[in-house]
Amino acid sequence: MFGSQSSLVMYDEEFRRINSVIEKLLREANSKVIFLVDKNGQLIAAVGETEHLDTTSLASLTAGNIAATGGLAKLIGEKEFSILFHEGEKDNLHLSIVAGRVILVVIFDQRSSLGLVRLRVKKATDELSVIFEDLARKSESPDRGGMPSPFAEITDDDIDNLFS
Repeated sequence: MFGSQSSLVMYDEEFRRINSVIEKLLREANSKVIFLVDKNGQLIAAVGETEHLDTTSLASLTAGNIAATGGLAKLIGEKEFSILFHEGEKDNLHLSIVAGRVILVVIFDQRSSLGLVRLRVKKATDELSVIFEDLARKSESPDRGGMPSPFAEITDDDIDNLFS
């Protein structure tokens, strides 16, 4: 599925870049809703017609769906299924794993097509992968993108004093 990667710290600059990419995807794929979910089912960003959706439950169930299909993939000898598609009577879901870290969810109806969504998702996935690589680099760098770690000044003595 995703591996055991640590969670990322989201910086304002990258959050704006992510929103820009998914807003563009919303328009270009002629979709209804797009959201990004982390591997734990936490909603990262959502754009489109979200006002009548329980995005928290959708995010959680999406992560569970990816986890379940990851189990199916392993049973048949695949590493993972990187793209999933669910077709409904009115709405369709296109799920894809981005940078091995997050799930991109596109909800669309008859105003769009699976071919158009797949084409536009491919481009957006490439752009999002770059952003998440930048985030990973920033999070792993010693200065954390110019921000010191909030734990940098805590010593073992401080911890001992806290619990004594």
